[in-house]
Amino acid sequence: MYLTNDNKKSFKAIIILNEMINGTHQFQTVANGDDSVLEPLFIDLMSKGYMTTSGMNYQVTASGRQVFDTFMKRYTEYLKVYDIFSYVDLEKGEFAFERYFDFETDDAWFSYTDNERFDDLRIAVAIFKKVDPAEIVFMSFINENRFDTTSAGWQMDLVSDNNWSEIEEICNAAIKPEEVGDDAMVDMVNQGSELMIKLMQQEQEQNQNQGGNNGGGSFGNDYIEQETVTYYEPYYDPYYISPIWLVPLFLW
Repeated sequence: MYLTNDNKKSFKAIIILNEMINGTHQFQTVANGDDSVLEPLFIDLMSKGYMTTSGMNYQVTASGRQVFDTFMKRYTEYLKVYDIFSYVDLEKGEFAFERYFDFETDDAWFSYTDNERFDDLRIAVAIFKKVDPAEIVFMSFINENRFDTTSAGWQMDLVSDNNWSEIEEICNAAIKPEEVGDDAMVDMVNQGSELMIKLMQQEQEQNQNQGGNNGGGSFGNDYIEQETVTYYEPYYDPYYISPIWLVPLFLW
């Protein structure tokens, strides 16, 4: 079992914290309407000091913001480090991201990656690096805007079993390191790390030429900024794990 009850509670809490920090929704202490299904989660967050009250509204505490900041650092690393393994041709040892800057539109990129020769190795790499695979899938759901807090009834979607069952199924069905083999896994992680650094250098060059700044998607987009290549150089070691993955997000 990859997705524990504590996992689910933590991931739900991250969605709530993001909405409170980056969104416009006010969660009231006397919950009404769709927010009422979230009340048990608010109680848990209050009891652990991640949330407090101000008048009729809930507010995020300093501890809650610290947890969210830690998650956003992980999410930034997911986008930079792990997403590159989402399309890998195992037979040829090729990464789809090698051609990422060859495409001018998202549709062209998606058309290229929608090919059965590419396998998703994100879960295999997460397990290889001893990172929680359920959190990696959760992050991929965030990146795909699967937890859209602007849609009607999103609160019920958050507490229902649908997304969480799907995350568990994806973890179960994903390619595992033992299916790839130890030597091949080390080789794939090495290749992916080298490609990641190369792509980041290209991205920085483009940003400097355009005078722009790449955002990180709608989720916490005020937080994610362009990182320097130097920060990620330890990933040249295939066994390297950033310390930010080694601490629990919440203490339930």
